[in-house]
Amino acid sequence: MQLGSYDRMIENSVRFYTGYIQIHKEGYWKDKVIDNSFIYDPEKLSAVNQLKGVQTFVPRLESFALSSFKSQTKGALVMGVDPGREDELTRVKSKLIDGNYLQANEEGILISQGLANYLKISVADTLVLLGQGYHGANAAGLFPVRGIVKFAMPQQNNQLVYMSLQKAQWFYAADQLITSIALVIDDPDDAQRITGQIKNIFRGDAYEVMDWKELVPDLVQSIELDNISGKVMLWILYLVIGFGMFGTYLMMTAERQYEFGVMISVGMKRIQLQTIVLLEITMMTALGVLAGITLSLPALTYFHFNPIYFGEEAAKAIENFGVEAVYAFSLDPVIFTNQAYAIFIMAIVLAGYPIWSIRKMKPVESMRP
Repeated sequence: MQLGSYDRMIENSVRFYTGYIQIHKEGYWKDKVIDNSFIYDPEKLSAVNQLKGVQTFVPRLESFALSSFKSQTKGALVMGVDPGREDELTRVKSKLIDGNYLQANEEGILISQGLANYLKISVADTLVLLGQGYHGANAAGLFPVRGIVKFAMPQQNNQLVYMSLQKAQWFYAADQLITSIALVIDDPDDAQRITGQIKNIFRGDAYEVMDWKELVPDLVQSIELDNISGKVMLWILYLVIGFGMFGTYLMMTAERQYEFGVMISVGMKRIQLQTIVLLEITMMTALGVLAGITLSLPALTYFHFNPIYFGEEAAKAIENFGVEAVYAFSLDPVIFTNQAYAIFIMAIVLAGYPIWSIRKMKPVESMRP
């Protein structure tokens, strides 16, 4: 559940906004102003798109503007996008709850649900946007609302406005300019490798290439800090399980002293008896691990596809921290294999007691009533 929630947080922050890798002008990440935009090089981007693990690239033009409808006004993050490419990264089309999705070169916009509720604006209404364009140019325009989208992350849901890239370039007087390029990749674990390859392609140019861990360091640090408590709890569980297993082996050894004594007396070698006991312990451990996986997997699978959402009041309290109010479950095979390895290692180590007991055993004494 803990690791599943981490994956959900990363996906909401990275997949649905920054991208797993981002290319922008040097200095843009520290000073996110439209003046730090650039004309992207199609030739170099074609080379990036051919790298192993890269699906496609998503150009964006981002800036802020004052959004207004009737008497309501609020600051908004305006994002100019290629509608088709953007949907490959953020799957924004699936988050549409009202209206229609954007088309290339369209006049209209998409507005996030939280911002729409605050402004009390609906589909087919007209939103006023006022801001500052490239190199201080005035940015003002009227945009019909084509659709309303709902995001899991409160920060996105409360301030985001989507428009086509061409329309955003016109609005901000930034012809042929973009502020960033987000990449869609096959495996997030390959982000660091792909980032290094992209840096080689853009070597010597005034560009900055960052992977998702650099883009959202606060999220990474908070996950690492929270994960410490999970590891402490895991070690406590290992301790409890270890004592339970040792108690079983202790009782098994004590109750079978007579049996062991008889077998050694009739000629069985101690090494053979130790091997049999070790095999018994291995079989018991394997059955226990398989039973644990068999009993837990159906429940985990259900909650993986049906996450637990918090109630309304609890959800509001959690969303104030900028986190989606949901418990998600992970089905990463590593979770199961790591626990299996840990239990087997514990079993082999604790098996040292019955093996040592057989080695030190005196058959005559063990057969006494």
